[in-house]
Amino acid sequence: MENQKIEWKESWRDEHLKWICGFANAQGGVLEIGRNDKGEIVGLSDAKKLLEELPNKIRTTMGIIADVNIVRDLKQSGKEYITISIPVQHNAISYRGRYYYRSGSTNQELTGFPLDELLLGKYGKTWDSVPVPRIKASEFYHDTFDIFRKKAIASGRLAKEDVNMSDEELFKALKLTEGDYLLKAGVLLFHHEPENWCLGCYVKIGYFKTAADLIYQDEIGGPILTIPDKVMDLIYTKYFKGLIHYEGIQRVDHYPMPRDALREAILNAVVHRSYETGNPIQIRVFDDKVCIYNSARFPVGITEKDLQNAHKSQPYNPLIANVFFRSGQIEAWGRGIEKIKAACVAVGLPEPEFDVTVDGFRVCFYTHKRVVLEENDTVNGDNDTVNKGDDTVNDTVNVPVNEISVGVNEIDVPVNVPVNNISVGVNVGVNEISVGVNEINIGVNVGVNEKQQKILDLMVENGAVTAQEIADIVGITKRRVESNISDLKKLGKIKREGADKNGKWVVL
Repeated sequence: MENQKIEWKESWRDEHLKWICGFANAQGGVLEIGRNDKGEIVGLSDAKKLLEELPNKIRTTMGIIADVNIVRDLKQSGKEYITISIPVQHNAISYRGRYYYRSGSTNQELTGFPLDELLLGKYGKTWDSVPVPRIKASEFYHDTFDIFRKKAIASGRLAKEDVNMSDEELFKALKLTEGDYLLKAGVLLFHHEPENWCLGCYVKIGYFKTAADLIYQDEIGGPILTIPDKVMDLIYTKYFKGLIHYEGIQRVDHYPMPRDALREAILNAVVHRSYETGNPIQIRVFDDKVCIYNSARFPVGITEKDLQNAHKSQPYNPLIANVFFRSGQIEAWGRGIEKIKAACVAVGLPEPEFDVTVDGFRVCFYTHKRVVLEENDTVNGDNDTVNKGDDTVNDTVNVPVNEISVGVNEIDVPVNVPVNNISVGVNVGVNEISVGVNEINIGVNVGVNEKQQKILDLMVENGAVTAQEIADIVGITKRRVESNISDLKKLGKIKREGADKNGKWVVL
């Protein structure tokens, strides 16, 4: 049977040199001339002539030395056929200016990203190790370097003295430079706008009612070293809602799936993604499941079954993986999927579904349906508290009535003052009801959502903070920041003093 290393042809034609090129660029193989598609020996009338011509033809067109032999079928027909044994080549081989690659039992012409991958791999390089011209360490913000230092020290992977150096020296220590150039890995990991060098270098999150019914979405970009934390924070504050109960005075939150499992999946997607494709990581949140997709390429010989068991760690982006390892965010033992499955089973959820394609990887988690955020949440009488985080809704007010936390449209009550037996209009999906409460704790900025409150806090700390700096810290796009700033101006919460370039924000 034809396979990765065996191909049959009934007779010789010069176009079969493409197959020899494909074997040479892949794992090597054998081309047998004189067999039909079923593997039956049909023989050759010109076997001796081919034995003389083919070695020279292969060498002059591709520079390959191949073993060409005549084989006689002594057991049955006595017919002769030719075998051409092609060794794997350490350099990329082309035939008439085109590159071919043997994949399974097919021969594929390589162009675009697959060709780049072949050329880099043949010379011992990976995509993340390519030098980037016209950028220096001095052009980077310091924030992400400080985040790396704190994580590395806290994890015990590096000591304080190991990271007590300048940002430029840290690049060199992490092997993210080549001569005077920074490497792509360094730019993606630490630069505040990596999309200037890598399109699609961000994460898209969407909440779906059905596969075709998108309710709302977010994009998270910036240095990829900080993306996993931003994604986790956004999903658990905006896309999930938690059931709350109290053990004594201790509040306990229950979410639709374990944090460890989701975090591991997000880290895998960020670290092992094929960034050259330009496709962002996609996270789709449904009522009953969460699906994560990223473009990916897997090491030769690694199957979907291998991935789900302990296997050798062979990161597609080794430099990126090393920095995540040094920061304590990942291991290097190839146990990621095992950890994900174990975390789900431990809380009574089924194992996730994993789908490996030629150019991508998808993991789909099944969740506790009743605690995933639903559009236009209403209180339905359950004795559960609802935690809700959403940029587009007013802040919720915690009202301890049967442990229900609901959004209050408007309350004229002094801030943080305990009151007794106050009738409050509460929007619970019906016209209006009065609820007796023992205590109401209202945030200072009623009508200001969570992200806007974070923006206000940053402006209080630093009146000169820019929209891009806010976007990097809060974890939303610059456009969303500017929209929220416009809303805060209309609400009379802030004003701008001075020019756009040298002015500052004043929180009123």
